[in-house]
Amino acid sequence: MSLYWLIKHLHMTMAVLSLALFVLRAWWSVTASAHLQKKWVRILPHLIDTALLAFGVWLMVLLRFWPHQHPWLAAKLIGLVVYIGLGTIAIKRGRTPLQRAVAALLAVLVFAYIVGAAIRHHPLSWLG
Repeated sequence: MSLYWLIKHLHMTMAVLSLALFVLRAWWSVTASAHLQKKWVRILPHLIDTALLAFGVWLMVLLRFWPHQHPWLAAKLIGLVVYIGLGTIAIKRGRTPLQRAVAALLAVLVFAYIVGAAIRHHPLSWLG
């Protein structure tokens, strides 16, 4: 098994776990569940997201892919910033359940865009 294959699959696994925990936390935020205040819920997503980012950076270094050379990679990183912003609205900063739900839905759509950009290696994601 090559190092590339291992890091790529760890990155993808962290992405799936990150999305699953985001959706769960967003649901709990919209429904005002007390589960959102549990210690593991406040810590685990940050650990997974840190690992996701670390594996992504490791892949960039390993492959020598840089955002200024690969527009799809730049698009992924811009998408990540948008996803994080929407995620904070969905889980913490949204003032009403509707605002949090809309932000969560938009964040999931941005996540799908990021996945499409990664798979298709095109900044237009699934449309490229």
